[in-house]
Amino acid sequence: MALFFVAGMLYASWGVHVPTVRDKFHLDSAWLSIALFSLTGGSIAMMTVNGKWIARVGTRRASLAAGLLMTACTALILVAPSYWLLLPVLAAFGAGMATIDVAMNAEASAVEAALGRPIMSSLHGMFSIGGMAGAAAGGLLLSWGMAPAVHLALVAFVSMLALFAACPSMLPHVPEEARPEPGQHSASRWRSPVLWALGAVALIALVAEGAMYDWATVYMRDVVHATPAFASSGYAAFSAAMAAGRFAGDAVRARFGAAPLVLVSASVACAGMVGALVLPFSATALAGFALMGLGLANMMPVFFAAAMRVKGIHAAEGLAHVAGVGYVGLLLGPVLIGGVAQAFDLPIGLSVVALCAALVAGVGPRVLKRLNV
Repeated sequence: MALFFVAGMLYASWGVHVPTVRDKFHLDSAWLSIALFSLTGGSIAMMTVNGKWIARVGTRRASLAAGLLMTACTALILVAPSYWLLLPVLAAFGAGMATIDVAMNAEASAVEAALGRPIMSSLHGMFSIGGMAGAAAGGLLLSWGMAPAVHLALVAFVSMLALFAACPSMLPHVPEEARPEPGQHSASRWRSPVLWALGAVALIALVAEGAMYDWATVYMRDVVHATPAFASSGYAAFSAAMAAGRFAGDAVRARFGAAPLVLVSASVACAGMVGALVLPFSATALAGFALMGLGLANMMPVFFAAAMRVKGIHAAEGLAHVAGVGYVGLLLGPVLIGGVAQAFDLPIGLSVVALCAALVAGVGPRVLKRLNV
C-alpha cells in the first residue's frame, strides 16, 4: 500500500507542475506534448526489458531502485537548466515509473493469491490516494508561496524516506504462480492473442487516463480560468473519485463480474468528460473530472488481473505485456491531444478522451466475455 501511495504521489506532483514546466520553458502545446512523449516513451522502452530483470533481482530490490530513480528525477525536473536536458530527466522518470509499476503489481498478485480474496483494486486505490494527496498538498504549498522547485524537492525527500521504510517488508521474490506449460517459453507472450486483446483495450483506456494526469490542470487554468492554486483541484477531484471507485471495485467485481463493471464504468467516464467540456465552469468541471475518475477507476485493475491469469504465461510476463501495450496509450494520448489542441483548441483535444471512454464501453466487455477472464 505504501508503494502504491508513493508512486501516485510522485506522479501527481509532476502532474501539478505541467503548467509550471510549460511556462518556465515557454512551450506551446506541441512542444509540451513532446516533453510528455519523453516521459511515456521512457516507460514503454523500459517495459520491454524490466519483466525479466524484476524476476531476476526480486520485487523488493526492483521497487526500491525504481522508486529512488523516480525521487531523484522528481527533484531535478524544475532545476533542469534547459528544455533539452529536461527531456532525459522525464524519460528516466518514466522508466522508473514503469519498473515500479510492474514490480508492485507482481507483488500485489502474489499477496492477493496468498490472502485468497480480491485486493487488486484496493491497492490501486492507494495510488489514487497518493495522487490526491500529492495534488492537494501541491496546491496548498503553492498557495502559501513555496517555490515550485522546493515543493518537488520536498516530495522527493518524503518519498525516499517512505521507500526505505516500506521496502524491507516486501517479498524478496514473487512466487512463480503460473509457469509456462511444456513446450512454451517466455517469448510466447508475444504470440498470445489473449494478451494482445487485453492490451488493446488497456491502450484505449490509458489514452483517457493519461490525458487526465497530463491535461487536467492545464484545462482548469486555461479554459476554466482557475487560479494556479485552485487549478490542481481538478486533478485532486479526479484522483479522489478514482480512489473511491477502486476501494469499492473488488466487491463490485466479485458480485457482478468484470464485464458489467467495465461497461458501466466506461459509460460514466464518457458522461463525465462530456459534461466537463460542455460546461467549462469550476463546479461542473470538478464534477466531470470526478465522474471521469470514478469511471476509469477499475479499468487497469481489471485488465491487469486478467493478464496475470492467462494460462501458460507467468503472471509477471503477462502483466508486463499488457502494461507495455497499454502504456502506448499514455504515449499516444498526450501527443494526440496536444496536436489536436494546437490545431483547434484544448476542449476539442480532450473530446478524444470522451471518445476513448465510449470505445472501452463498447469493446471492453466483449473482450472480457470472449476471453472468459
